[in-house]
Amino acid sequence: MNRKALALSVLSLAATLSFAQAPQRVLKVGATPVPHAELLRLIEPDLAAQGIRLELVEFTDYVTPNIALAEGQLDANFFQHVPYLESFSAERRLALEVAGIIHVEPLGVYSKKYRSLAELPKGATIAIPNDPTNEGRALLLLAAEGLITLKPEAGLKATLRDIADNPRKFKFRELEAAQLPRTLSDVAASVINGNYAIPAGLNPVKDAIALEGAESPYANVVAVRRGEASDPRIVALVAALRSPKVKEYILATYGGGVVPAF
Repeated sequence: MNRKALALSVLSLAATLSFAQAPQRVLKVGATPVPHAELLRLIEPDLAAQGIRLELVEFTDYVTPNIALAEGQLDANFFQHVPYLESFSAERRLALEVAGIIHVEPLGVYSKKYRSLAELPKGATIAIPNDPTNEGRALLLLAAEGLITLKPEAGLKATLRDIADNPRKFKFRELEAAQLPRTLSDVAASVINGNYAIPAGLNPVKDAIALEGAESPYANVVAVRRGEASDPRIVALVAALRSPKVKEYILATYGGGVVPAF
C-alpha cells in the first residue's frame, strides 16, 4: 500500500471510530405511568436507532411535569390533553405548546356500588377532579348523560357554579385526579381520567357506567417549550409515537380505554 492510500485508510478509520464514539443525543421526557410512560418505553429502541437516548422521568401528578418542562428540567412532557395544557399555561404564564397529538383517554364514570347511572340514588355523592379543566370535562360528561344541566355559557371550563339544574340533588366531591380511584368505596360514583383508571385495575370499556366518546376534544399531546417543536429530537419523538407500531399496541393493549388520535 502506498503512502497516499495508507493515509486515506487511516483517515477513514479515524472518522469511523469518531462517529462510533459520538454520544447519543439525550431526550428527557416527563410522563405519567399509564399509558404515557408505557408508550415511551415502546418507542425507546426506535429513537435509539436514530441516535437519540430517551431519558424517561415519571410523575404521578398533573402539576409538576409542566413546571419541570418550563424550567428546563425536561425537553418535553407527555401526560396531558390540550385544554389542560392551555389552561395551565395561561394560569401559570408558561410558554408551552403542543408538538403533536397522540391519543384520547376517554373519561369515565365508575362505581363499586351501582351498575348504571340510573341506579344512583337521589342525593348520592359523586367525586370529580378538582383541577379546572378536568372538572369541566367531568361535568360535561355528566350533563351529556342527563344527570345535570349546565348553563349554556359554561363551555369547557364549567364549574359547580355552572350547574343550572340538578334534579336528583347529587352532591359533588372535588378531589385531585390521582386520588379518585381510591374514593370508589366512599362515594356512589367517581369520574376518573383514563390514565388513573387503568393503573387502578379499571377497564374503561368494561367497568365504566358511562364513558366519554372517542370524538372527545381532550386529546393527549406531547408538549414542549414554545418554539422547540421543530427540534429534530422532538420531531423524531412525535413521529415514533404516531407510528403504526404504536397504534397497533394501543388497540391491542388498552381495550378501548385509550384511542389513537392519528
